[in-house]
Amino acid sequence: MSAQATLGARGAIAGVLSAAADWLVEPADRVERQAPEAPTVQERQVVAVVGLASRCGTTTVARALGAELAARDPCGASAVTAATGGGAMSLGTPAAGRLARTLAPVAGGAVRACGRLCLVGCVDRAALAGAVLYLAPLVLDIDDPQDAAAAASLADRVLLVAGPSTEPALAAVVAQSLGRVGPDPLVVVNRAEEGDLTPWSGRRAAELPDSRMGAQLTLAGREPRGELGRAVALLADRIGEAP
Repeated sequence: MSAQATLGARGAIAGVLSAAADWLVEPADRVERQAPEAPTVQERQVVAVVGLASRCGTTTVARALGAELAARDPCGASAVTAATGGGAMSLGTPAAGRLARTLAPVAGGAVRACGRLCLVGCVDRAALAGAVLYLAPLVLDIDDPQDAAAAASLADRVLLVAGPSTEPALAAVVAQSLGRVGPDPLVVVNRAEEGDLTPWSGRRAAELPDSRMGAQLTLAGREPRGELGRAVALLADRIGEAP
């Protein structure tokens, strides 16, 4: 075969191979690639629960709300500050255990899983709020009036917990004061009976019925049942609404 014929044959083979390559492997400029979606990161709410009087049930309300928010959250747990570990002993859920291990360095180890809750000892609340922001809801249990303003400044929602004997005017004054540094507070009348609510007409956002069994469940980090459970669920709905 002449050199010219050889070159012609090789050119024909090269053309066939090029066509085959175009058919088998689509050029990059023909491929429409979808950019990977960034994972959705959701900020969790910080709720400050402030007691207006001693023994008005601040801790019960804080843990009841924490358990309800935990049940609604993809994380399956919530963090609740606790001056003490008071309340019934309860095994924590796996989700609460994971959250406790994550927050242990922030709290200096003063954490424990309790039902759906990760109870966090007294720590730097601002640091805690930052650490848990993308992990789980945070409920600040505030029973010292001196801590109320600092907690309100960190919170997305503020609840003022009143007892049946609390003076409604006190709630109005505290709400006005805290509203200067944080969101306008919602007033919750705890352990109230129908006759106790008359002075609170138009001044409250919610009322929670007296329930000894429900209180025991909440202190153990579980959602309350019955009337108290329904009232706490409605309160959580209200908190989830835009301010």
